[in-house]
Amino acid sequence: MYQALADAIERDVFAGTLQPGVRLPTHRDLADGLGVNVTTITRGYAEAERRGLVSGTVGRGTFIAADAATPSSLVSFEPHSPGLIEMGLVTPIARQDPDLGKALRRLARRRDPGAFLRYTDPRGLPKHREAGVVLAGIYGMPATAEDVLVCAGSQHALTCCFMSLFNPGDRVAACALTYPGLKSLSAMLGFRLCSVAMDEQGMLPEALDAACRRLGIRGLYLMPHMHNPTTACMGEERRAAIAETAARHGLRIVEDDAYSLYATDRSSPVSSMAPERSIFIAGTSKIMGGGLRVAYSVAGRELRDDMARGILNSVWMTPTLNAEIVSEWVMNGKPEQIMERRRQSLQERHAMVREILHGQRMARQETSPYVWWELPGSWTGQALEIAARQAGINIFGAGKFAVGEAPAPRCARLSLTGAMDRDEFERGLCLLRDIVSREP
Repeated sequence: MYQALADAIERDVFAGTLQPGVRLPTHRDLADGLGVNVTTITRGYAEAERRGLVSGTVGRGTFIAADAATPSSLVSFEPHSPGLIEMGLVTPIARQDPDLGKALRRLARRRDPGAFLRYTDPRGLPKHREAGVVLAGIYGMPATAEDVLVCAGSQHALTCCFMSLFNPGDRVAACALTYPGLKSLSAMLGFRLCSVAMDEQGMLPEALDAACRRLGIRGLYLMPHMHNPTTACMGEERRAAIAETAARHGLRIVEDDAYSLYATDRSSPVSSMAPERSIFIAGTSKIMGGGLRVAYSVAGRELRDDMARGILNSVWMTPTLNAEIVSEWVMNGKPEQIMERRRQSLQERHAMVREILHGQRMARQETSPYVWWELPGSWTGQALEIAARQAGINIFGAGKFAVGEAPAPRCARLSLTGAMDRDEFERGLCLLRDIVSREP
């Protein structure tokens, strides 16, 4: 019967009968109305929450989740239609990547290239961990080689964090709008995401404090410098206040500032203010060589062994061949060289956005790889997604990023890097301009 209740909620959500933010009956009221015991309703609501359909808040009730009818994954297994203009996914502009052929030829000349075929320490080879120290330093996170673990990309690092540091049912605080990959992990691993209010600087310390007191939060996920999707940036005082609040409540911090190197100025990571209880992820996929899948995690002393077990139990070790290529690029100064070129390209694309979508309200940083578009008229993110897809454009509405029961804002994230070239990007902007010029 509890499965039937969850099925009924799911059916009504996708039929549009139950809208995001709608409050469901209390457990007791629904049990009385259906003539079943309260335990059945509790299990049914729990199953609906597991499916991402509802969000329960202690003392307030159970609500239809903001993204109940929206797939949280950014990537579909269905192939894109031929000619689809990608303005949803944020990917590095490929032609600016380092020369992989040159790196492979150099490795092939080594005396024993077969060494890359052997099992190694799950934490990574010592020289690869040293490269992690260098890259973390570019991000502003101080580290030693003992602090660093090499992961198979930032998403793998996040998976190891949440698989190893938290248990099913644990509550993890995140901004009310957050990275969809975190939402997917929550559904897979069973930890519960708790929405925390935010402003133009990101997460509000007082809202985090209130959530910790009310909900028993155990962890905190942050993207403080170039927040995905809003581009919000925390000032130093805000970062210190968040770190102090997390320390006071004993939270474990997972900091994933994937886009911070796109900014021209950077502040100290929150993790640097609470290093013992933090994991900072220094990714490379948004900088160079995303297909190589290498990221460096800087873990506090209390968390290193758990992270190492997470790597061991998921992939045993990050492929050393991939790590060798990326680590050599890091040690040769490639990240900073590449990021300078990427910033220049992004400034050109921002200028195109300002010209073609003139008059539209958007939150941005001058070199951010995406903008947060406050949609005009009665447009919603979901409506724009559908209309854009029909016009041959992929774009992401706010529902993909929403956490909790509050309705998603009427916004969309517009990627500046997914389009193949300048002409395709311009064509996509012109199509979007024409779409929003009329009512949905």
